[in-house]
Amino acid sequence: MSEWEVFAIRYAERNARTRADSFVFDDHRADAHDMDYFMWLLRSDDRKILVDTGYDAAEAAARDRPILIDPRAALAPFGLTPDDIDTVIVTHLHYDHAGGLHLFPNAQLHLQAAEMAYATGPCMCHDVLRMPFTGDHVCTAVKALYQGRLTFHQGDGQVAEGITVHCIGGHSKGLQAVRVRTGAGWLCLASDAAHYYENYLAAKPFPIVADVAEMLNGFARIQSLASRPELVVPGHDPLVRSLFPHEGGAVWRLSSGPTEKLPTY
Repeated sequence: MSEWEVFAIRYAERNARTRADSFVFDDHRADAHDMDYFMWLLRSDDRKILVDTGYDAAEAAARDRPILIDPRAALAPFGLTPDDIDTVIVTHLHYDHAGGLHLFPNAQLHLQAAEMAYATGPCMCHDVLRMPFTGDHVCTAVKALYQGRLTFHQGDGQVAEGITVHCIGGHSKGLQAVRVRTGAGWLCLASDAAHYYENYLAAKPFPIVADVAEMLNGFARIQSLASRPELVVPGHDPLVRSLFPHEGGAVWRLSSGPTEKLPTY
């Protein structure tokens, strides 16, 4: 049975944030609360699968949210170029997760059908729901569909031996988490089903949300997908860099498990 190496690649950060930007209910809303941005590489034998793509310099300029490293350059430490990636799992179509889809022209995309329906449907008539999406990124996914490069999942699905996807919803209607078999056990890449450890460990919703009940139920779901709670990896928490081994540069190894204990809230 395949075991995968899993790496977190930090490509951006946003530090001018407060806890009010991260939690719906909080007693310290004005306190500073930093955010990291990650994409994830899964590696086993000759397979290299990317989970999410980050966003590029053009999107960074458009949103005034600078990046630390271009998604293409982020693969260089692994000896890879975008042309080497034949599979991209898209956890959802928000700009910071799907903003580099156009950089991977050879990749088969894996997306929940509910996410495509949401991102192209009437909910996008509302500015507040449309804000995390960029039309060009959604159009890139639609073009991939018409090029035969998009695989839809409806709920639970398998991408490769030892890699499954699971529709969680909440933050976006078709948000999916990724379950990966590793040497440390089943790892759950929660993506934005939990931006921070505190979201799922303390059951505190993130403010950008399509369905609060789905988000709250998702906190239990992502924990059930992992062999143990510390193998749930949130999508944006700087603590990931403290809990997991640093491989150098912008890369942290997740598949060996954390070297420190989870925080308590």
